[in-house]
Amino acid sequence: MGGFVEYDRYDGLGLAGLVQSGQVSALDLVEEAIGRVEERNPRVNAVIGRMYEQARAAALDGAPAGPFQGVPFLLKDLLAACAGVPLTSGSRALSDFVPTHDSELVRRYKRAGLLIVGKTSLPEFGLLGYTEPELFGPCRNPWNLDHTPGGSSGGSAAAVAAGIVPLASGGDGGGSIRIPASCCGLFGLKPTRGRNPTGPDYGQVWQGAVVEHVLTRSVRDSAAALDATQGDDRGAPYLIAPPERPYLEEVQRAPGRLRVGFSTESPVGRDVHPECVEAVRKAAALLERLGHHVEPAKPAVDGPALGVSYIVMNCGEVAADVAHLRKTLGRRRARRDIELISRTLALLGRAISAGEFVGALREWDRAGRAMAVFFDTYDLYLTPTLAVPPVRIGQLKPKPLERAAVAVFNALEAGGLLKAAGVVEKMGVDNLAATPFTTLANATGLPAASLPLHWTADGLPCGVQLMAPFGDEARLFRVAAQLEQAEPWFDRRPAS
Repeated sequence: MGGFVEYDRYDGLGLAGLVQSGQVSALDLVEEAIGRVEERNPRVNAVIGRMYEQARAAALDGAPAGPFQGVPFLLKDLLAACAGVPLTSGSRALSDFVPTHDSELVRRYKRAGLLIVGKTSLPEFGLLGYTEPELFGPCRNPWNLDHTPGGSSGGSAAAVAAGIVPLASGGDGGGSIRIPASCCGLFGLKPTRGRNPTGPDYGQVWQGAVVEHVLTRSVRDSAAALDATQGDDRGAPYLIAPPERPYLEEVQRAPGRLRVGFSTESPVGRDVHPECVEAVRKAAALLERLGHHVEPAKPAVDGPALGVSYIVMNCGEVAADVAHLRKTLGRRRARRDIELISRTLALLGRAISAGEFVGALREWDRAGRAMAVFFDTYDLYLTPTLAVPPVRIGQLKPKPLERAAVAVFNALEAGGLLKAAGVVEKMGVDNLAATPFTTLANATGLPAASLPLHWTADGLPCGVQLMAPFGDEARLFRVAAQLEQAEPWFDRRPAS
């Protein structure tokens, strides 16, 4: 490794402070991060693209004097276009695709002083809650290498948890920041829809469900990162009110006495693991000790219907993405270019009518109205982040017989038959059985965060989720900072 032995003592803002005071150089930090990639990544398989020379050159040129001046950073290899660097989206189909420009969010990361040392792994197209792409192989959880770091931002979460970088980028379209944050013992915030830019290549992603942000070890790093990136860009489809004050200031402010409604019941009617229930029980008790009013409550949302609507959206979006691949690739795609699960979603998407797709989005509107009514009474909604602790590698993948049956439907292009068999409805419950709590925030556009407040008896992280009203990340940052101070997690590290 590099030689900066105190690297682990600091979050991103702390490392930037050392650079700004002249105690270390940006190049020192870059070399430390590079050394850690080389030493630690073979165990976790989180970093799938190296940008060492670009990071070294940026450090030598003088990192911008932003809040994260000289801090090493990793980009999730989806949406985050970086000029001249492959953007695979976790798919063989795009393994040679190289964008010619930076995305607006990447520009803002660079202006904040972050130095990008590499790209992180994800499931193909960011579709799954675990990170085991065929292109790169499984990414592993630093807390236990036999278990998943979650997904789809699993590579970023594993890299931060492994101590390679203090923060890394992620995107969240159904929990893809919060799920891996929960699995890896990190803080992960999904901002409000429209808070961060999506340009210049996209207006809305997944009908507005996707928002990009970061995974961090400290609440204040997440707040400072959102300060540096938030705000619409040219042609943005959503214009929301800017924050009243910098989010980094909110971290220092008392949250006041809040009314918190909590539930541990799965929205899709499946079992919730006792450790996940215990995580919420402990968080509720801690909030009460801090002076908040906490009581059982849940919004009037039709969980199974929302789950089906989410799968319908996924299918339609994947069908559109696959259809667009020919233009991106400049050739017809081969069957092996795309994984079986992605091909199946695209097949179903082609069988779903425009009316069914619009009907699914109307379910999102109903859920949004129900959440507004819920927040007339409560300031926050507390749930488990996941219905299960981190599962073993391979546990959530389709079984051989399932794969064989689906492969037949794909070979026959029988999407209509697959749909008629009730596969969409089954996926709406079965596929969300492990992750039923996170999609509500994506469908409604609400801000939500996973906090690492519980570890299982066998030492695996198990996060809790807090959801706030539309546009109120400030409230989440205030209470998250209060919880972080009451039950610190920063120095809790995996042994692997």
